[in-house]
Amino acid sequence: MELAGQAAIVTGAGRGIGRATALELARMGADIVIAELDRNGADKTAAEVQALGRKALVIPTDVTKRADLKAMADRTQQQFGRIDVLINNAGIYRAAATLDVTEEHWDAIMDINAKAVFFATQAVLPAMIAQKRGAIVSLASMAGKIGSRTNLPYNASKAAVISMTKSIALAHAAEGIRANCVCPGFVETDMWTKVSQEQGALLGMSAEEFTRQRKAAVPLGRMETAEDVASVIGFLASPRSGYMTGQALSVDGGLVMQG
Repeated sequence: MELAGQAAIVTGAGRGIGRATALELARMGADIVIAELDRNGADKTAAEVQALGRKALVIPTDVTKRADLKAMADRTQQQFGRIDVLINNAGIYRAAATLDVTEEHWDAIMDINAKAVFFATQAVLPAMIAQKRGAIVSLASMAGKIGSRTNLPYNASKAAVISMTKSIALAHAAEGIRANCVCPGFVETDMWTKVSQEQGALLGMSAEEFTRQRKAAVPLGRMETAEDVASVIGFLASPRSGYMTGQALSVDGGLVMQG
């Protein structure tokens, strides 16, 4: 129960990695704020958190709106009197060839995957600074460390998360705040369904064949689960990683090391 008595916010916690992370942090003792627009998914996660014996608060949050992010932070403090952990998980994916990327595509990806990470962090920082402690963990991706023929805005957004993580870590280390990010690989979630369909179409293959090819490329020999990612996020949120900040940890089955 390394996070007993702590309050953790998880954006996009209604499904996938966000839900798995909320449950991992709850098992570690934290009360959970589910910042999520999908009420059905949020309520399901909340029920699972409560079944683990922890408190759960659902806050409908559009992460692209600063007012919603401020309300998220304010309601968390009102309910729990503290903000110990922020997990910037909410994100979207869209594939396109470089010449087909529109301004709307670029802005949608950047607003949710990068801009929201910064402003969610900004919203919780005053509470963490006052406490002289806090852990921020953001979802980047192996895409933030490599190039892509068909993912340019997505890759750029995840590279931005890695860069922001380093700057936030440096700016607030003296105040007891740690900032790290995780870089998953091929994770079997609802988002992967979209990835495999869009990428398969661009590459002239079925979603199933795209997934088979990607799985075959993983050195550890299997696709990644949401729980694989959540366990590392739990580590980064806990005192076990107390001397780590500004890091972008690859959780990808060995994909990035292949170059």
